[in-house]
Amino acid sequence: MEHMLLFVSFYVVAFLAIIGWSVVWKGLALWHSARRKEKGWFVVLLIVNTLGILEIVYLVFVAKVFDKKQ
Repeated sequence: MEHMLLFVSFYVVAFLAIIGWSVVWKGLALWHSARRKEKGWFVVLLIVNTLGILEIVYLVFVAKVFDKKQ
């Protein structure tokens, strides 16, 4: 029974970590797309869930948020 509880608690923690990861990246990408008035990106980022992958691509390559030259 202990093993079952440990097994379930691990997956609950992992699930919550994934949700937190996704919410942070989605929020950051949505915020930047709204400020840049990019309605298309905003809608796509809002609807498509990719565990942060699309959001990171947008922030790094399109919005260039992490570009040192800004």
